[in-house]
Amino acid sequence: MPNPYLHVLRTPHALPMVLAAFIGRLPLSMVGLGSVLLVQSETGSYGLGGAVAAAGAVAAAISGPVVGRLADANGQRRVLLTVLAVFVVSGAGFLVAVREGWPLWTVFATAALTGASLPPVSSMIRVRWTHLLRGTPRLPTALAMESVVDEFVFIVGPVLVTFLSTTGHTTSGVVTAFTLAAVGTLLFVAQRRTDPPPTEREHRSGASAMRVPGLRVLFVVGAAVGAILGTLEISLVAFADEVGYRSLSGLLIAGLAAGSMGAGIAWGTVHWQVPLRHRLVGVLVALTVLTVPLLFATGYWLMLPLVVIAGIAVSPALISAFTLAEVLVPRSAVTEAFTWIGTALALGVAVGASAAGQTVDSVGANASFAVATVAAGVAAVAVGLGQKVLHVPAEHAATPALAR
Repeated sequence: MPNPYLHVLRTPHALPMVLAAFIGRLPLSMVGLGSVLLVQSETGSYGLGGAVAAAGAVAAAISGPVVGRLADANGQRRVLLTVLAVFVVSGAGFLVAVREGWPLWTVFATAALTGASLPPVSSMIRVRWTHLLRGTPRLPTALAMESVVDEFVFIVGPVLVTFLSTTGHTTSGVVTAFTLAAVGTLLFVAQRRTDPPPTEREHRSGASAMRVPGLRVLFVVGAAVGAILGTLEISLVAFADEVGYRSLSGLLIAGLAAGSMGAGIAWGTVHWQVPLRHRLVGVLVALTVLTVPLLFATGYWLMLPLVVIAGIAVSPALISAFTLAEVLVPRSAVTEAFTWIGTALALGVAVGASAAGQTVDSVGANASFAVATVAAGVAAVAVGLGQKVLHVPAEHAATPALAR
């Protein structure tokens, strides 16, 4: 049987789109961590660094659905170029505010504006795949592949930003992230042959995708996974610092992403017989259990395999959530649905990073991993209770897109 991922990449014009999106989404795993490292190096506080990163994540959570609806109505190209212009200006302001010791409110304000305007390439490419492959058995594989690419981004990005921030100038990591965001977005916008057309005018004024009950449950899932990622981003850096391996903290985050990526690759090649909603609750229960050992690890080289194992359940949870969203919401609101999940991820990252940072400062790194365990447990309960609203309608149940 031919590799399903190669089959997806043979879609006309797909490969340049994927490569551009990879560059454009690298900053997703770099901006938050780079901001934490930059602020911590200037102030000595992980709590403040986490709070600044949280400000950017909350702003991204608020702006995400708005950007998604605008892209549905006006097309991705116009919206991305506008958002990118704001991002460049606000990012420069953030760097100056931190380095020059401006009042804290200016640091938080510029961090928030930067987070709000970070181009949502990850959501946009999922919409492009939906446009190109809707109704074919390749669509679930393409969405799984995007989750795998996201995980690879979280392998490369943290290692890169940590190395740059701890071995070079303290601003090197953030500056590199901002540059990659600009270059990647421009390359992605240039892929006009894959750009989906704007939603027809008569469909633009429809109700928000969040009116769909199932999407509200998936929002909780996205927020929980985001909280886990935000927690681990702070907790693993602090843990490495505590045990004398600060310069290798990015490797721990990369280990988490490596486990998730490996699981995502396998997940996208399996022809599943278990319904999506049942798979989702299963992986969330697994995620809850697998985060518990992190509270008790005492050494760097013990923590590394534990975070790899914990990562195994992350990508399958996101793959299931995005695939369910694609079939539960109306076609005209797919971009908005995907950006709502992206928004939930960003909001979760904000809460997780802030809670973990405060816990690290007051109790220590190991105790802060409990935030991730609680978040996963809450999501598992929400999906378990929401099985009815996550049921795929009969008209979609037999489509090729749900064959996996």
